[in-house]
Amino acid sequence: MREYSVPVLVDVPAAACLADTVFRRGEQEPGRVVMRRKQDDAWPAVTAGEFREQVVALAGGLVAAGIEHGDRVALMSRTRYEWTLIDYAIWSIGAVTVPVYETSSAEQVRWILADSGAKAAFVELDAHEETVREAAPELKHVWRVDAGPGGPGADEAAVQERRSRVCAADLATIVYTSGTTGRPKGCRITHDNLLFTAVNVLRGPLEPLFASKDPAALLFLPLAHIFARMIQVVLVEAGAIMAHTPNMKNVAPDLQDFRPTFLLGVPRVFEKVYNAAEQKAIAGGKGKIFARAVDVAVAWSKAESSGGAPLGLRLRRALFDKLVYGKLRAATGGRLTAAVSGGSALGDRLGHFFRGVGIEVYEGYGLTETSAPCSVNMPGANKIGTVGKPLPGVTLRIGDDGEILARGRNVFAGYWNNDEATAEAVDEGGWYHTGDVGELDADGYLRITGRKKEILVTAAGKNVAPGPLEDSLRAHPLISQAMLVGDGRPFVAALVTLDPEALEQWSSANGRPAEPHTDPRVLAEVQGAVDRANGMVSKAEQIKKFTVLASDLTEESGHLTPTLKVKRNLVMRDFAADVEALYG
Repeated sequence: MREYSVPVLVDVPAAACLADTVFRRGEQEPGRVVMRRKQDDAWPAVTAGEFREQVVALAGGLVAAGIEHGDRVALMSRTRYEWTLIDYAIWSIGAVTVPVYETSSAEQVRWILADSGAKAAFVELDAHEETVREAAPELKHVWRVDAGPGGPGADEAAVQERRSRVCAADLATIVYTSGTTGRPKGCRITHDNLLFTAVNVLRGPLEPLFASKDPAALLFLPLAHIFARMIQVVLVEAGAIMAHTPNMKNVAPDLQDFRPTFLLGVPRVFEKVYNAAEQKAIAGGKGKIFARAVDVAVAWSKAESSGGAPLGLRLRRALFDKLVYGKLRAATGGRLTAAVSGGSALGDRLGHFFRGVGIEVYEGYGLTETSAPCSVNMPGANKIGTVGKPLPGVTLRIGDDGEILARGRNVFAGYWNNDEATAEAVDEGGWYHTGDVGELDADGYLRITGRKKEILVTAAGKNVAPGPLEDSLRAHPLISQAMLVGDGRPFVAALVTLDPEALEQWSSANGRPAEPHTDPRVLAEVQGAVDRANGMVSKAEQIKKFTVLASDLTEESGHLTPTLKVKRNLVMRDFAADVEALYG
């Protein structure tokens, strides 16, 4: 058993509230720009004073509508400015935000609203309102995010009185797990959970990211997920400039217009950036140049990790900086130097590539139950291939069976209305059992090696962790998703889907196949990816067969969570015939 902890850097007073910083900064630095709100093609500034006034006005409307301390208020919207505004208004009066993914079905919404006992709901679009009203026709208040409760609100004195009664131990939000298996459980997360984590991140591992001139970040991941939510709190506490993008398709042009200094993403986002750049280079007849540029970036990054790159390698990197890397940075606005990645493994090669390009990606690890991060890499101490050291105030332990256990003030207060599940997840010593398997090295860096419930045990008794092989397959430009199968079977096999955008570019150079998922040329590309992945593992763990599915796995199809994780149980159910055919 190995254990590693990092001392607390900043304490959070018992009387603290998440909205305190918004009120304090609005009074002390009213002219400071804290957000930019996209309108048409411009990004007008929102000052600390303006944001505070808007929070007070919306909070007053909630008080007038009868929202009391501890009442749950659902919020179903894409990532946009109003999401943050509503969140802080709810927190300022001691109410509890219940995020709902904007892609949720009526049945999922029905469960969340009923289980949380929501008293009101904010919705963004007509479709959201229809879903909420279908799911909970008895709900009295359903408000649009861009209108609010409407009518005269309570005055500021009433809002301030309510804020004075909020304390760190109060519930701030109930975040429902995205449900890769079973019915979602509501994680009870307090003001202290979020504040303690945010201020210790700011004083610890990620402090250098906020030392640049006018630090700014563009949020595009769903704020209904704890990862983006925590970054929202970090940005507010840091006083960095925040902007939002509701549509993932607009991320590329918005990055160029907004020009962030850092951003957050999940590995699939970084994979798509890399794959798009590679396909563009190939389509333009510069595929070999791009390939050499990738090799140089990776080699330079690895050399820097082990003492420094030699002169020749530094010169080659300088050349490709002009030919390739500079253009990639320009596509992100020209100021981006760092990013934080979480949700699943990024992969060593991709991490080294982006560092070589000049955009260092810091991988972290956490779950909803740990208020997002348990560990993260840091500037000046980024060990690529790991998810970093524990955050200040967090202790990580590797159990006898390899499971990662976490303890600290970031660990949630338990599952809503589910004491039995809480007792299963958090032991008497306060250790949260993550369900993930990993290793801690002598310096305290954590490496994720698999997930207990996802380990495949073949008929021969061989344990196979699917994650590394799946990550390797997804690194191929044509492959969108990959899922290994083989539990109780004679060998390991894979279900693979094609990336529609990459396939379009590939088709322009190779001719459009009538049936891409059965085309011999496409299958040869996939086989090459399988061969490379198999080179990472022993013969017993290798992928012996694969099949390319006719359609992609998407959030809309119900096979991916909003953070792009595969819902394995649903894929196994819906593609059972394809799996059987692999072993027929």
